[in-house]
Parts: sequence; C-alpha cells; structure tokens
Amino acid sequence: MPPRLSLLRSTRAILARPSPLAAATPCVLRCTTIRGFADSEKPPLKPNSPNQYVLPPASEEAATLGEVTDKGGPEIEQGVPVREILKRDQEGLEKAPQVIREELGQITGENGQASSSSLAAFDETEVINRGHKYALPELPLASDANLKYRYDPVVQLVTNLMMRDGKLSVAQRNMSLILQHLRASPPPLLNPERPLLPSAPPPTHLPLNPTLYLMLAIDSVAPLFRIRAQKGAAGGGTALQIPVPLGLRQRRRRAVEWVLDAASKRRSRGSGKGGFAQRVAEEIVSVIEGRSTVWDKRGAVHKLGVSARANLNFGRRR
Repeated sequence: MPPRLSLLRSTRAILARPSPLAAATPCVLRCTTIRGFADSEKPPLKPNSPNQYVLPPASEEAATLGEVTDKGGPEIEQGVPVREILKRDQEGLEKAPQVIREELGQITGENGQASSSSLAAFDETEVINRGHKYALPELPLASDANLKYRYDPVVQLVTNLMMRDGKLSVAQRNMSLILQHLRASPPPLLNPERPLLPSAPPPTHLPLNPTLYLMLAIDSVAPLFRIRAQKGAAGGGTALQIPVPLGLRQRRRRAVEWVLDAASKRRSRGSGKGGFAQRVAEEIVSVIEGRSTVWDKRGAVHKLGVSARANLNFGRRR
C-alpha cells in the first residue's frame, strides 16, 4: 500500500512570493524652440548654438505685435541723438566717422577745423531750448520770481501772523483749512451800511476764489492811518493825538491783527486741530457780511483821526 500523506506532519512551509513589479519609466517631455507645422515632413531643426532661437527683445516683439494689430508699437530706433550731440561737440565731430561727418556737412580740412558755413547754420537758441518741456524764462528775472514769493502776499502775511513759536507748518495747515472753509461756504449776504471796496466782485463769485475772498475782507476793514500819541505836546503833560498815514502792508497787518483778535474771542464749536482755523474763517465771513466788531474798531480809528486832523502840522518847521 502506498504510504499515507499527512499534511499535518509536513514541516516545510509554503512561501507565497509575489512577482516583482516592473519599474515605471519616467515620462520626459522635450520641447523644442521651433514648432513645425502639422503637415511638415521634415524633422525640426536643431539649434547650432544655445542663443540661436531666442526670443526677440521686448521692443521688437512689441513693434511686431503693433504691426499685426494695427495699433502701433514703440519706436525701436529711438536712441541717443548722436548727430545732435556732435553738432555741439566740435572735438567729438572731428573724431566721428567720415559717414556721419559727410551727412552733417562738417568735413574738416587739413587744418582740422570746421567750415565757416556750417558754423553759421548752427542755431544756438535751438540748442538752449532743447530738452526743456517749457520755454526758458527771460532774463533778467522779475523781482518776485523767487521760491519765497510763490504764495499770494496776503496769504503769506496772514500765515506769518498766525504762526506761534516758529511752527510754520501748523500755520500753513490752518491757512489751508481757512481757504477750504471759504471755498465751501455759501455766498455771503452783503450789508449796504458797511460797503466793501468799490472794485469788489459780486458775492456769488467770492467762494470761487478763496484768496480773493480773504484779500477783499482784509482790505475792506484795513485802516487808512493810525493814531500816534505825542506826550506833553498838548501842554500840562497831556498827550496830543496825531494821525499818521499807513502803507499798504501796514494797513493789512493792522486789519489781520484785528481779525485774529476777534476770532480768538469766538466760542469754539468743537475740539481738534482745525478749531482755530474755523473760527478765523467764520470771522472773515462775518467781516464780508458786516457783522464783525472789526468794523467798529476801524470806524473808531477813522473818527479819532478826523477829529485830530488839525494836529498833522505839529512839529514841522515853518
């Protein structure tokens, strides 16, 4: 009888060995710089050098695109005006290539000097104005053509009088807020009892020009003279009142001081950096409308000056 096969007594283990997987080959895409047509039978050309099939410069590419789209492109021929420079540089013209000298008509002779006809055709004004967006100023310059006189005289005067402790930037900010308030305010209502200057524009035009608004208010309340007290001139230690005429800048300075004094006495409507500027702007509007107390000061000075007009000849030699 054949021997029995016992599976329980078998000592050899059955090993399951999986088959090795094939290694995945990486997919490499190779792009060429030249793309052939779909029906091309010839293989794509290989570049002879790394820089053979490079992209054109941005200016040439933009010019080509502009020609295709009919929109125009940049001027790729724009560069340094060599010929214009050589017209002004005689030494450089002598060392320039002969082609450029023939084109400019500046062929030098044996002595190395340019012909007189070419120098006569040289325009100095064209070279002086070349490279400037606007025409150059005429000489001599005006007395007020300086950086210090870039603001209106009235605006500069009010700014300087508002300045405290040398803080010019704060005064300029307040001046800007004042002009902004005058620009945004409604047209003023004039008072016929306190007329403005005879050359004043209509009140509806004043907010359109805040600088004129400010100048009209100051010039309208500016006094014509001041009162000088001469001690002991009237006898018995009594001072004699003598009216003294004022110049334009003195008149404006006195009016601005009155306006700033009246504005400082106004009640503030809120807190912030622009509170004082708002009070000054409101005082200027009240001056135009004839409601300010500055008119009373001006009237008092003029009334006293008229009563003391007999003292004008005091101290003069006869």
